[in-house]
Amino acid sequence: MRIVDLSLSIDERTPEVHPFGIERLGHKEGVQHLNWVMMKRTLQGRIAFLLGRRLIKPQDLPDEEFLSLETVHCPVHIGTHIDYSFHYGTHSEGRPSKTINELPLEWCLGPGVVLDLTGKKPGEVISKEDIQEALEKIKYTLKPGDIVLLHTGADKFFGTREYLSNYPGVSPEAIGFILDAQVKIIGVDTLGFDRPYKFMMQDFLRTHDSRYLWPAHFFGRKREYAHIERLTNLDTLPARGFQIACFPVKIKDVGAAWARVVALFA
Repeated sequence: MRIVDLSLSIDERTPEVHPFGIERLGHKEGVQHLNWVMMKRTLQGRIAFLLGRRLIKPQDLPDEEFLSLETVHCPVHIGTHIDYSFHYGTHSEGRPSKTINELPLEWCLGPGVVLDLTGKKPGEVISKEDIQEALEKIKYTLKPGDIVLLHTGADKFFGTREYLSNYPGVSPEAIGFILDAQVKIIGVDTLGFDRPYKFMMQDFLRTHDSRYLWPAHFFGRKREYAHIERLTNLDTLPARGFQIACFPVKIKDVGAAWARVVALFA
């Protein structure tokens, strides 16, 4: 079996919309941290630690090293992740929205279909007609359980400021057309499913029409579905002939979660 990684790393060195960081405790520093964890439970132990006392010394451990420890302070919308109903609003299809830990696992493994939308420019909208044309090019009709991946090429900007604004958005009509085929998960290789913030706000402030504001996300209040944001390497895949696995991290009562998305070839 061949596996292709379609996921971006969570990397604190890249420009991001939301602030986040990763605390990294190295192996040498871990020895001191281990002592602090064990000794901080009592006032006497904290005082002893501050006076330099240690229960375990570096020479007590192999290579004088303990275990590394990384603490990630990060929104669930950074890195490759899946958005589900609760992220879109409190209700979907007239029912209370489901959180990411309630996402049906059978949705997360299925035949992959890549649609070429690389002709769309930043700020433009991927329309229903664009989806139909992309399907016609590969001579394919969507089937229930397909996982549809929209290839725009915007992932090439990852790691730069351009990644935050150089991509098209997906229209509700395009999403609805895909969902009508009993598709449950749609993925895209852009920062978000909607157009970049600057384009949405320009149109909203010009017209005061709220339909310009996050229409793809708000469409999830009308139709229950999940979408994957921040995919990569879609240009390495054929249009069809592979499986997609996109299981989210199980975090209780949140609207989205990180996922390691991969393409599987027999």
